Order: sequence, then structure tokens, then C-alpha cells
Amino acid sequence: MVHLRKLLFVAAVVAVTSCAAVSAATREPPANLCSLLSAADVSKTLGQTYDAPQESVAPRPFPNTNTGTDCNYLSKSGNKLWFRAYVDSSPSEAADLFAKLSKFYGTPKPVKGLGDEAYFDQEDALHVRKGKVRFYINLSTMQTFNPAKQKQIRALANLVAGRL
Repeated sequence: MVHLRKLLFVAAVVAVTSCAAVSAATREPPANLCSLLSAADVSKTLGQTYDAPQESVAPRPFPNTNTGTDCNYLSKSGNKLWFRAYVDSSPSEAADLFAKLSKFYGTPKPVKGLGDEAYFDQEDALHVRKGKVRFYINLSTMQTFNPAKQKQIRALANLVAGRL
């Protein structure tokens, strides 16, 4: 009897763990993509106050692809953070589009450990793909770009990727 209880307990743990893993792997992105990156997150990470994002529709990259969402965050000092996100129908479609689009941004500088794949482009904007979501973060500042800014952009991208 004790042996049977142990087997049932192990089976229950395996079933619950499997369901949780499947649920986490198939989590859908939010309807409001700007909610993936709050103004508070941007302000804290960049060390200055940014307004809530101004949201607009991002154009289709190619015919018969989805439109995306542009989220533009403005600071009082004139800095602008541009967050653009697209949700494709599947991870494989997102991977194909991510590869095609990378050819338009100069030689990519790969970034390891971020999403499924990521790179900085020639203008130091960060492109990331995680599952069926592709997103882009570009910080325009009054200063020249430097490794510290690149680190901040990567920190913002980690926040977004962690929410997908």
C-alpha cells in the first residue's frame, strides 16, 4: 500500500510539473505590447524620468506579415527610447523574418544569453527574438553611444524577454 502511494505521488508530481512547463512555454504575449516595458522600468534603468509610451502601429516589414506596435518613450531632457515589437504566427516564422531583416541593418554583433537570438546593429540598436515575438530597442541620446548605454539597452531587453 505504501509503495502504491509513493508511485501515485510521483505520478502526480510529474503530471503537475509537465503541465506547468507546457503552460510556461506557450504563454501568449500581452495584447498591449507596450506593457512589456513600462515607463517606470525605462526610467529606473536609464536613470532619468521618461513619460508613458506614445503608442502607434508599426508597419509590416514585408507584404502578408503582421503589423507591430511602436512604443516611444520621451524624457524631459530630449532623450528618446524606441521599443518596437511584432508577434508572428509561430516561432519559426519569427525566426525566418528575424534572419531576413538582419540583412538590412549592417553587420550584426551577436548578443548571447538574450531571448532565442539577439544582436546589436550598426547603430547600436538591439534586435531580439524570443519565441514568436520579435522586438527592437533603440536609445537616441544627446550623448555619443558607449558601452554603458549598450548595457542599459540590454538590461531593458532582458526585462522584456523575461515577460514573454
